[in-house]
Amino acid sequence: MTEHVPGAAPEHLHHWVVTLSCTDGPGIVHAISGAIVAARGNITESQQFASLDTGNFFMRLQVESSAGRDEFEAALAPVTERWNMQWHLDEVGRPLRTLVLASTAGHCVNDLLFRQRAGQLPVEIPLVLSNHGTLRDLVDFYGVPFESLAVTDAASKAAFERRVLDAVDEHDIELVVLARYMQILSPELCAALEGRCINIHHSFLPGFKGANPYRQAHSRGVKLIGATAHFVTSDLDEGPIIEQNVVRVDHSRSPGELVAIGQDEESRTLSQAVKWFAERRVLLDGVRTIIFR
Repeated sequence: MTEHVPGAAPEHLHHWVVTLSCTDGPGIVHAISGAIVAARGNITESQQFASLDTGNFFMRLQVESSAGRDEFEAALAPVTERWNMQWHLDEVGRPLRTLVLASTAGHCVNDLLFRQRAGQLPVEIPLVLSNHGTLRDLVDFYGVPFESLAVTDAASKAAFERRVLDAVDEHDIELVVLARYMQILSPELCAALEGRCINIHHSFLPGFKGANPYRQAHSRGVKLIGATAHFVTSDLDEGPIIEQNVVRVDHSRSPGELVAIGQDEESRTLSQAVKWFAERRVLLDGVRTIIFR
């Protein structure tokens, strides 16, 4: 306990979030804890996981400390260097600068913008970029800048992707969200956004590919529908999975009702994945994800 000096100003506390991964081994938690104590830190949340499949160790900590970033990083450096850790330090609750890509469906875009405005999602969205102008009025309602660039051929697709990369640099973007953006990203763009681009799709894949998946599902009498949020890779819809949700349905549901139910699941699943990512709760372990809820 720190002694309080009468009349002295209270010490300013930073609230840091630390994520780290490395090859598993003895002494890691002890060493990290010691380094945090050396940085005058108090651990307010701690989660860890050792993967028996890959032999890797993962940890997420929230720490209150009077140490600034430079001092805190210096205290952890001997430990992170000794175990050759990949690690990241950020402020708890800092809004993550996020670029949203969209097409014509508005449910996921609306949910993200609403949750941002309501303070339920720790992101800052400086731009929504779309290959159609359909959602301009919706995005304008939330006071977020909107741009549309038509994608009709290879040249216009390349121009759209150049604009994506320009926007990432211009707005210091840390996360790109495909909110039902209905274009396949080029391998080059996937590589440029590796580990920081999240997509959402219905969970009927690969059973119901192509147009009108909910009508296909209705004709086959499905009993479960849902959604999957995952990282974008050059392998279409095969990136590491972040979150999945399903809801039970039956024969009484019309195709239109299945669409409405499915869109609710897509919106909920995408927002949850974005929230976890923004809170630094998602760590990659090869083709799998470690989620510290």
